[in-house]
Amino acid sequence: MASFDPQPLRAQFPALSLTVDGRPAVFLDGPAGTQVPERVVEAVSRYYRESNANRGGAFVTSERSDAMLDEAHVAMADFLGAASPDEIKFGQNMTSLTFALGRSIGRTLRPGDEVLLTWLDHDANVTPWRLMAEDAGATVRMVDIDPADCTLDLAGLRTALSERTRLVAVGYASNAVGTINPVAEIVRLAHEAGALTFVDAVHYGPHGPIDVQALGTDFLACSVYKFFGPHLGVLYGRAELLDSLPAYKVRPASDRWETGTQSHETIAGALAALEYIAEVGERFGAPFVPEAGGAVGRRLLLRTAMRAIAAYERGLGERLLAGLAAVPGMHVVGIADTTRSAERVPTVSITAEGWSPRELAAALGRGGIFAWDGDFYASGLMERLGLAETGGVVRLGLVHYNTAAEVDRLLETLAELARSPVASRT
Repeated sequence: MASFDPQPLRAQFPALSLTVDGRPAVFLDGPAGTQVPERVVEAVSRYYRESNANRGGAFVTSERSDAMLDEAHVAMADFLGAASPDEIKFGQNMTSLTFALGRSIGRTLRPGDEVLLTWLDHDANVTPWRLMAEDAGATVRMVDIDPADCTLDLAGLRTALSERTRLVAVGYASNAVGTINPVAEIVRLAHEAGALTFVDAVHYGPHGPIDVQALGTDFLACSVYKFFGPHLGVLYGRAELLDSLPAYKVRPASDRWETGTQSHETIAGALAALEYIAEVGERFGAPFVPEAGGAVGRRLLLRTAMRAIAAYERGLGERLLAGLAAVPGMHVVGIADTTRSAERVPTVSITAEGWSPRELAAALGRGGIFAWDGDFYASGLMERLGLAETGGVVRLGLVHYNTAAEVDRLLETLAELARSPVASRT
C-alpha cells in the first residue's frame, strides 16, 4: 500500500483550485470549516433533483428520501462507532443540539447538583451547560489548565469530582490551540463519580478516529462541516439515555430528538462526505487495520482512514512546529514540542511580536494563505491566557488535504513578515 499522498484527494476538492494573484490559495482555515469534495456538492444537488420530499410518503421521492436518511444514520454510526443508528441524531449544528440536550438534562437536576466544565473549551460546550445549571439551581465548577502548554489540570478535575457531580462536559480537542484531552480517562473518572459525560468532538472530528463505545461516553457531538461535509450537527447518545431523558417534541413526531423536518439535502451531503472518507480508507488505510479494533466493512474503512489521516497530519504538524521555532518573534500558544505531537491535532495558534493577530492574518491573506484570527469562541481560554484584549491568536489549521509544500510556503511567508518593518505594512 502506497504511503499517504494528498494529491489525488486534493483533485476532488473544487475549492482547492482557487488562485490569488496567480498563485494557488493555501487553505489553513479548516478549523472553521473544511472544504468539500465534489461528490458532496453533487449529492446535495442530486437530492434536490431526484429525492426532494418529506418523510413517510407513499410515492417515489419520499421513499428515496427515507432510504437516504436511514443510510446516513447507519453511516454516521459507523463513523462514530455507535452501537446503533438509533443513537445518531442530526440537527442544525452542535450548538443547537447541545442547548436542546441541556434543556432535557436540566430537568433531572436539583439545587446542590454540580456540573464540571473546563477553561479549554469552545463556548458551545460551556454556556449551554451554565444556563442549564442556572435554571436548575445547580453549581458550575471549572477545571483549570496549565497555561504553559494549554493542557487540562487532571489533578484538579479529580479533586473537583464528587458525589454531587451530575455532568462532566469536555472537549476532545481544543479548537483554539489543538490540545487533545485524555477523554477516555476523563469519562472513566466521571462515571466512577456517578456523573454523565458529554464530549465535544467538533474539532477532533477531521483529525482522528472516534469510537464512542471505546470512550464509554454518554453523549458526543460533532459537526459535519468540519470533516468535509455541509453545515450540519450530529449528536450521539447512549440509547437508554435518549429513551429515558425528558424530550421536547411535538406529539406526532416519530423521533424524540430530531425535532421538525430535518435538512435532508445536507444529510445527503453528509453521507457523501463519509463515502469520501471511506475512499481514503480504501486507498491508504491498510497499514492501520490491526489498530481498527475488529471493525469490518464501512466502519473499518472509516476507522482506518482516520488513522491514516492522523499519521499524515502528525508529520505536517511537526514540520510546522519545527519551522515556527526558527522564525524570530513567532510564539506558539499551546504544545510546541514536536516530540509531543501525539498530544495535539495540527491546529497551531501563534502570536507574533510587532503584529496584532488581525494584521498578521490579513498579511497572510494578501499572500493567498487563509488563516483565522481571534478567539474562535474559546473565549474563556483566551481570557485565561491573557490574550483576549490583544485580539487572541492567529490559527493555522492543517487538515489532510494540506501539503508539506504549503507548510513551507507558510513558513517562508511568516519569515518574510517577521522581517517586515511596521512602516511598510499595508
